Amino acid sequence: NEGNEYFKEKDYGRALAAYSEGLRRRCGDAELDAVLLTNRAAAQFHLGNYRSALNDAIQAKKLKPTHLKAIIRGALCHMELKNFVEAIAWCEEGLQIDSKEKKLVEMRAKADKLKLEGTFLGTQTDFSSRRKCQGRAVVGSDLLCERNIKLVLEPSDEEEEVSDGLAEISLDGFHSGSATGAKVHLDADGSLSWPVLFLYPEHEQTDFTVAFHESSRFIDHLMVMFAELPPWDLEKKYLPNNLELYFEDEEREEMYEVNPEHTLLQVLQHERYFVKAGTPTVLVFAKRSPFSKKYFSGKKVHRL
Repeated sequence: NEGNEYFKEKDYGRALAAYSEGLRRRCGDAELDAVLLTNRAAAQFHLGNYRSALNDAIQAKKLKPTHLKAIIRGALCHMELKNFVEAIAWCEEGLQIDSKEKKLVEMRAKADKLKLEGTFLGTQTDFSSRRKCQGRAVVGSDLLCERNIKLVLEPSDEEEEVSDGLAEISLDGFHSGSATGAKVHLDADGSLSWPVLFLYPEHEQTDFTVAFHESSRFIDHLMVMFAELPPWDLEKKYLPNNLELYFEDEEREEMYEVNPEHTLLQVLQHERYFVKAGTPTVLVFAKRSPFSKKYFSGKKVHRL
């Protein structure tokens, strides 16, 4: 109920926390857990955390296969992730339960159209697009200075507007709508939540988390993001405890390994971490994979 109140107020971060607390109570009622998971998926969806939202929808559907809201939410997530084939499958599953469900009928048609147009790209990304992405930011420097966070603004073709507000990062040029309008924001408790980009070089894939609280640990996000294996991980290597995280010091052309137990703030405070275009970026590799060995060959890597 608390989560629902926050959700109505569009305070999706607090709604997510409330639904998570409800799930931690382990009430043993599969139907109630399915509702909590579906509601948390909705909160994650509104925050732009589409992969996490999809995983919650998958778990909810396992608990209650006929839960139409979970199926609709899962289909919506697949649409945002550009997984049109999977979106169609979820729509068809839902339409078997209710053949007249308007959202599913419309989504099914849209997914079909996009798939036929040849835009089925999954979440593949040309990494150069990230470099071309134009960031617009005006930063409340006191908030960053007191945290010892170093921000690098990439030049924009447009003139910057001056403001005393915290960074408002526009990423309209990014490959996915999930990043549109992403911005650093100040929570009611005085903490910062950041948009964070996860890159998977081995598969040329990305994840975009819109609201990563600065005191959250990376491992906690990985546990949610990889609760279900991503469709591109055919070898089933990308398990939460089988991942290595790194950030790149582009100036020195060096790599630094990130401790998954560390919070986002701990990583941002590293002496060689520079936040570009208002979006912290982390590279993710499967441990001891042939690809990572080849990727790091010839590079100076600072290991944990």
